[in-house]
Amino acid sequence: MFSKSNKWWLAALVLGVAMLLAACGNSGSEEPADSEGASDDSNEEETASDAREVEHSMGTTTVEGTPEKVVTLFQGATDAATEFGIEPAGIVESWVEKPIYEYLRDDLEGTPLVGEETQPNLEEIAALEPDVIIASKTRHEEIYEKLNQIAPTIMIDPLFDFKNTVEVMGETLNQQDKADQILSDWNDRVEDFQTKAKEKLGEDWPMNVSVINFRSDHARIYFQGFAGQVLSDAGFTRPDSQQEDVWGIKLTDKESITEMNADVFYIFMDQEDEAVKKTYEEWTNHPLWQNLDAVKKDQVYQVDQVTWNMAGGIRAANLMLDDLYDRLELEQ
Repeated sequence: MFSKSNKWWLAALVLGVAMLLAACGNSGSEEPADSEGASDDSNEEETASDAREVEHSMGTTTVEGTPEKVVTLFQGATDAATEFGIEPAGIVESWVEKPIYEYLRDDLEGTPLVGEETQPNLEEIAALEPDVIIASKTRHEEIYEKLNQIAPTIMIDPLFDFKNTVEVMGETLNQQDKADQILSDWNDRVEDFQTKAKEKLGEDWPMNVSVINFRSDHARIYFQGFAGQVLSDAGFTRPDSQQEDVWGIKLTDKESITEMNADVFYIFMDQEDEAVKKTYEEWTNHPLWQNLDAVKKDQVYQVDQVTWNMAGGIRAANLMLDDLYDRLELEQ
């Protein structure tokens, strides 16, 4: 039998072990709660850090995280989305080569259409439940508030400024590094083009260029716009008569043909329109046309109207630059 002192010692030992086990049990049960709380705080901080204030042509819009469902409402934005490796949740119909420009079809096969660029269908856009909408003030200013009620809406302008489109979309899509790389690659390409053009043409570089568009009842010279930006980046210059800070000029009289004069002509038009073809033939058979520098130097080229004018995105810009390499017979 135990003595009285031994009993007290045993009781103290049992009590001590019980208290130790209780302490361990409490520590174990509280740790998951503490970890869960820390995780929640971390997630909240991460979400807050992913929220970005994106400045655009209609103000500033908060975009959270990385949008997965993106609706693009102008051609340049649709083009840029594919360059980012994104298939939009919805797009607007192309101007020609309907419903989607041929160079984008492999990437956009089956992509839902939400109307025309000048008249997108709000109900169809809402049904897609997008995370963000990429639109343009030029096209969509009047419906901006309605679009913004569907999803955070980023308005990008000018439409033809494909580099700005890449920058704003990079910030919006949480792909700033990708945007920087896309633009860095572009800058490397135009620098390479300029170097090789200078090496080949010598004193004849840079070349003055006119971008000409024939319509059914008139002709146009584009000073600025998408093609103008690409040509400027590539190192081409404009004749003195085309330095005005406007989109270009509309020529309704063949006597104004002399205003087209430049070292090289790049011409785009709807070659399936008989009225347009007739205008082209009448103007290019005029005596004044034969005296233009580009004509006498055999530097008149017809180019694709989608690539050179209607698409307006970074991929189209690269296709246009491919065209310039080929026409000057430069190695890429």
